[in-house]
Amino acid sequence: MDFKLELVTIPVSDVDRSIAFYTEKIGFNLDHDHRVNENLRFVQLTPPGSACSVAFGTGLEDAMVPGSHQGLQLVVEDADAARAELVARGAEVSEVQDFPWGRFVFFKDPDGNGWNVQELSHRS
Repeated sequence: MDFKLELVTIPVSDVDRSIAFYTEKIGFNLDHDHRVNENLRFVQLTPPGSACSVAFGTGLEDAMVPGSHQGLQLVVEDADAARAELVARGAEVSEVQDFPWGRFVFFKDPDGNGWNVQELSHRS
């Protein structure tokens, strides 16, 4: 039996600002932006090449505090190239940091949700 993680809901305070950030500055694809009613709006975005998407909106994450998700992780082939692309899009990201388990770039969305971009270390 496969158990595939395909959607993670993240808490945001401003849906339109978050859509702009994730599409324009980070490069995610906007899959859905559907207003079900005046109290429920569902937005889904997917990182290029990912099988897992993120969702946010209005009426979805009432129990979560905007900015409370930390450690959301993207995996890339080249941390330097990923950083360069994010900087070119206008995102504020850390310098590339080297650890024994990989090379990382870090950024936060406008609410403070924290993301890690990891280039895996080569396995022997």
